[in-house]
Amino acid sequence: MELAATGLFRAKWTDQIHEEWTRNVLKNRPDLSKERLARTRVLMDAAVMDCLVTGYESLVPSLTLPDAKDRHVLAAAIRARASFIITFNLKDFPAADLNRYGITAEHPDRFIVRQAELDPSAVIAAARFCRDRLKNPLRTASQYLDTLESQALPLATTMLRPFSAIL
Repeated sequence: MELAATGLFRAKWTDQIHEEWTRNVLKNRPDLSKERLARTRVLMDAAVMDCLVTGYESLVPSLTLPDAKDRHVLAAAIRARASFIITFNLKDFPAADLNRYGITAEHPDRFIVRQAELDPSAVIAAARFCRDRLKNPLRTASQYLDTLESQALPLATTMLRPFSAIL
């Protein structure tokens, strides 16, 4: 979210994507409440201008992906005229199915590094802001970077480590 606020790119999502991530977070983090995640959803929508994609639903039936449950993501990307779908789930968004729409699936790790190549100070500031928000428990820069690495972001972590003194 902090990276989306930099203005380096236009983040887009749908209500259906919100429903998916909240369902998955609640499954993996039973300590969080539905109400807390609903508040996060509202804050996300407020923080990123023009982020909600609508009017994509009619495209869904005509799309083909390995997992039919992911077609709504491609439909929203087409409707939003997005260039990228940022996902950890690359296998369900093969290039052969996306190329015809001018869309590429990209792993979040690679995406963050690419944003850093465009504006390193914005990415470092976003990482610093994220770490500063972590209050329970507080984390050192090293602990924060270890967390990023454990979340399948090794390239971003490697890129950020030299800046740990200012994170």
